[in-house]
Amino acid sequence: MGQADMSTRFFETQSAEETRRLGALLSAELGSGDVLLLSGELGSGKTCFCTGLAGGLGSSMEVSSPTFTLINEYRGGRLPMFHVDLYRLKAGPQVLDLGLEEYFEGPGVSVVEWPERLGQLKPPQAWEIAFRHGGGDLRLVEVRKP
Repeated sequence: MGQADMSTRFFETQSAEETRRLGALLSAELGSGDVLLLSGELGSGKTCFCTGLAGGLGSSMEVSSPTFTLINEYRGGRLPMFHVDLYRLKAGPQVLDLGLEEYFEGPGVSVVEWPERLGQLKPPQAWEIAFRHGGGDLRLVEVRKP
């Protein structure tokens, strides 16, 4: 992550609930067509963050990791949220065949886990959010907003 025209903020969360609250807080800044690229190892808080994000956008649907379905849609709020998990895919044809451009350009917020697999599909004006373990329940979250 390193585009000069992005603003960067750093957060620490001490629990899964705090990570959810961070997602809800940041949801207020989102608009139609925004894309969030979430990076971080397994268990670093990405799905907890997405739960807060969906709730903050007004969805009452239960959020789960779309590892096996690839894309989960959460509707019923201010904006729909499209949660994409590319963990099980390899960059290239498998990702290109998903039609992600339609989600990225659509009337909602797209959230992509494992964005390094997007390759050429990575939107240039996407938010970049990196999650790191900080020991115990501590999570370090770097948010780069275009």
